[in-house]
Amino acid sequence: MDAPKITKETKNKIRVEFERTSLKERLKTKFISLNFVKTVVFYAFRLVLLLGISYIILFPFLSKILASFMSPQDFVDVTVKMIPKNPTLNNYWQIIVENNYLSALLNTTLLSLMCAVAQTFICCVIGYGLSKFKFRGRNLIFMLVIFTMVVPHGTLYLSMYMQFRYFDLSIFPGIPGLFEIMQSIGLIDKLPNLTNSFWPLFVLSITGLAFKNGLYIFMMRNFFKGVPDELEESAYIDGSGVFRTFLQIILPLSIPMMITVFLFSFAWQWTDEFYHGMFFTSVTTTGFKLMPDIVEVPITLSALPGSTNLYTEAVTNTCGILIILPLVIIYLFCQKYLVQGIERSGIVG
Repeated sequence: MDAPKITKETKNKIRVEFERTSLKERLKTKFISLNFVKTVVFYAFRLVLLLGISYIILFPFLSKILASFMSPQDFVDVTVKMIPKNPTLNNYWQIIVENNYLSALLNTTLLSLMCAVAQTFICCVIGYGLSKFKFRGRNLIFMLVIFTMVVPHGTLYLSMYMQFRYFDLSIFPGIPGLFEIMQSIGLIDKLPNLTNSFWPLFVLSITGLAFKNGLYIFMMRNFFKGVPDELEESAYIDGSGVFRTFLQIILPLSIPMMITVFLFSFAWQWTDEFYHGMFFTSVTTTGFKLMPDIVEVPITLSALPGSTNLYTEAVTNTCGILIILPLVIIYLFCQKYLVQGIERSGIVG
């Protein structure tokens, strides 16, 4: 049976009847109904739930930010809960001056940029090779990449440190390598020590062996698997080689994914403590500081009258705020690309 057709006359009749109905009847019909009550209850429940979750997530950050502006007197005043009575910027100033924040900011920026660029490029190359080329042992190599994501890096701590403390370029035992050749002609007389420098992190990054590189390779591989093969085939027909196709066609398509990997790598290296504690062992003697080294209470602040454990903890939290502040600024400008890259990476369902 066909549904009745709604004509123009029917619409006009409904509109006239609706206009003749009193305002009280119209409001009663609209608001005093089970469907309206269900809608109100649902939206109220969702609002309360979102407010509760937002409070749980944002309250610790808000409390630490407000505490960073408090003076020692605010921590002994029982009437002060969240908002300081004697706000001050002295905490930030002393951390910047006494903890050499600007020097640590420059050093960490250079190190993070170097590692992030190297890891982004090498993970693109490896991910492209694993996704688009069929060769014997490809699945085994991919399994080893996944294996690097699950092996605790603490188990490699000593061996990795000794490898760069006594850096030997010999590939196979018993076969003369670069070190033996250089030693024989008198250029060096002992194994070089690469610790307390950028070299260990650069070598690990450019070879795809750094921490989290397995995850980045996995992300790039999943992204490249979604790129149509017809693009490459068209380029090959036009006479383009593998490297030219990769550089001129594939890389421009993968810019959002590359930005995502770059941001992940940059942010992890920015707050890294694993490699920092392994390779930078002479910070107190060399004076070379990175971001983890500024997390300490300046002498001037620890000597203030009324300084308590709560104030000392607040100063330490202020150091953390100064550390993550550049990352927050970068995220504000790159949020769009980060979301696009995560959606295409295959790590979310």
